[in-house]
Amino acid sequence: MRSIWNGAISFGLVSIPIKLVNATENHSIHFRQIHLADGGRIRYRKVCELDEEEVSGGEIGKAYEDADGTMIPITDEDLAQLPLPTAKTIEIVAFVPADEIDPLQMDAAYYLSANGVPAAKPYTLLREALKRSNKVAVAKYALRGRERLGMLRVVDDVIAMHGLLWPDEIRAPEGVAPDGDVTVRDAELDLADALMDTLGEVDMDSLHDDYREAVEELIAAKASGEEVQPSESKDSGGGKVIDLIAALESSVRAAKKSRGEGEEGEAGSEGDIADVHPIKKTPSGRTAKKTTQQKSTPKSTGTKKSTASTPKKTTQKKTTSKSTSSKGSSSANSAKKQTSSTGRSSTKKKTAAPRKRASA
Repeated sequence: MRSIWNGAISFGLVSIPIKLVNATENHSIHFRQIHLADGGRIRYRKVCELDEEEVSGGEIGKAYEDADGTMIPITDEDLAQLPLPTAKTIEIVAFVPADEIDPLQMDAAYYLSANGVPAAKPYTLLREALKRSNKVAVAKYALRGRERLGMLRVVDDVIAMHGLLWPDEIRAPEGVAPDGDVTVRDAELDLADALMDTLGEVDMDSLHDDYREAVEELIAAKASGEEVQPSESKDSGGGKVIDLIAALESSVRAAKKSRGEGEEGEAGSEGDIADVHPIKKTPSGRTAKKTTQQKSTPKSTGTKKSTASTPKKTTQKKTTSKSTSSKGSSSANSAKKQTSSTGRSSTKKKTAAPRKRASA
């Protein structure tokens, strides 16, 4: 990779010669402006406002525009005479925990490469010291005519530097938060947690720019003279007032389906989503009871147990039976001692103590 800046890292009294290399690259597709009538390219020319003549790059200098519109010329020689100790040096000023750096300050990223064999030893020393301390280095450096703030950290076996914005360049988030007091229910938080768990983690290397790929396909189709079919745009529902609970539940179902968890045999299914509903209270004394006589009634009609051994009078409970006992299936003794029921009759009969036992 081509270096964009050569200098040294100042680490106390240790100086480490390094090269600065861009750590990122821009894959955006750039367009040109054209004249719609004939397809000619539109170009911008630098024209002096006073004589309205086009000027070349060698005739262009720098100037600061004052509040009243006055131009104050500033030459490269003027800037070179300014005391700038970081002109060719990345000066480390402190070592701090990484969480003390606000991500809002993060700017461009660079790799620092050891410049030459003698730089390998001190470069490795600084890298291993950063690793062991679990800290990052805060440094000052100069690039493109101005002094900047940077953060040095270890990426694999390389020291990387992130350009940082100065603290006074970060705007306070005034008037950005929602107005008024907004209350979030526990049920909504539970569903939000469920959605986060369902989406889970992602391999960052698998993410790519879908829009850029679509633009490339569009350009290739137009270049080959193919007819371009309009793609269906999905309505994101932005700006609509929705039922938050319903939207969260639908999001969880959609996330599970996209991960293949909605099919049989998977860990979850669409029916596994727990809907949040108020618990319905039932009367404390009411219990849903079902008689098991239908299951317990034998298919073949037999003789029922006798209640004659009970000295006290008992009341036969009301029984319900769908099967009608066949005639002649009960013996004469059981007919006198208990009440038989048929499928068409639900009358209760009271069974008295046997007369034979009383006469005896």
